[in-house]
Order: sequence, then structure tokens, then C-alpha cells
Amino acid sequence: MTREELELTTIEIVAFAGDARSKYLGALEAANKGDFNKAEELIEEGNECIQEAHKTQTSMIQAEAAGEKIDVGFLVVHAQDHLMTVMLLRDLVKNFINLYKKCN
Repeated sequence: MTREELELTTIEIVAFAGDARSKYLGALEAANKGDFNKAEELIEEGNECIQEAHKTQTSMIQAEAAGEKIDVGFLVVHAQDHLMTVMLLRDLVKNFINLYKKCN
């Protein structure tokens, strides 16, 4: 994997994770307003973004497993951090949505 390919891969992970973050926060806002159908729809859309980020991440893992040297620089660390943070956000938002449902 060239340096340019690695940079593009990490940027894709950040972009997909960022899109997922927006969907999850939108789901929380929808649930806060009582629109649980919209909240669930946005959770699913966010999950699709996370799946795409994972596919991109997997390409890096496969390259390294095949013997390619992956230069773990700041962009790679940032992408991984961003993805894991958004996955945690997803779990928290889903729990908040369940709480909103119980309160309504």
C-alpha cells in the first residue's frame, strides 16, 4: 500500500465514521422528539456507514497480513480513534433511545 493509498484509506474511514456520527446524533434528536421510527431509520443508516468504514479498515488489515508494511502515522491513529469513538456513541445513543421509549 503506497503512502497515498494509505492516506486515502484513512480519510475514507474518518469520512464514513463522521457520517455515522451525524446519523447517530440525528437519531438521538429524533428520539428526543418522540419520532422513534426516524430514530431507528437513522441508526440503520449510521450502521451502514460503520460497515463501510470497516470494509475500508479491513483492506488495511489484509494488506498488512499479506506482508505489506503499514506506516502507522497520525492519520491512521486518528482514523482508528474516530471509528472507535463513533461505535461507542452508537451504543450510547441506542441506550438513550430505549430510555426515551420507556419514558413515553
